[in-house]
Amino acid sequence: EATLDLAERRRIRSAIRELQRQELERDEEALASKRFRPERGSHRQEDKENWPRSRRLEEEQQTALAALSRQLEVITDVEELTKLLRAAGEYEERKLIRAAIRKLRAEEIEGEALSPHPGGGY
Repeated sequence: EATLDLAERRRIRSAIRELQRQELERDEEALASKRFRPERGSHRQEDKENWPRSRRLEEEQQTALAALSRQLEVITDVEELTKLLRAAGEYEERKLIRAAIRKLRAEEIEGEALSPHPGGGY
């Protein structure tokens, strides 16, 4: 802003852009080196300590999902499944319920296709 010469301003803006580009490249290189750096020993130790707990939680979730799956097999009403879907909080639960809804709708469509049309003619 101190200079009125347009050519000089262009050179200054170009130099600023070049410095910003170099700074961005340095930041990206630093991020990449952090991202691919091997974990330190202390982090691995924390992971080992937390592993049984996370494993137990995963097994509990799988058990709950299996129970939900058995429950969904006996439900034959799309409205009831839709209510369950709205109440579900976990992604995996919603995924199972949506699959059950799709299955029921496909069975309904298949049943309509197999039933004779009213009036007897096509």
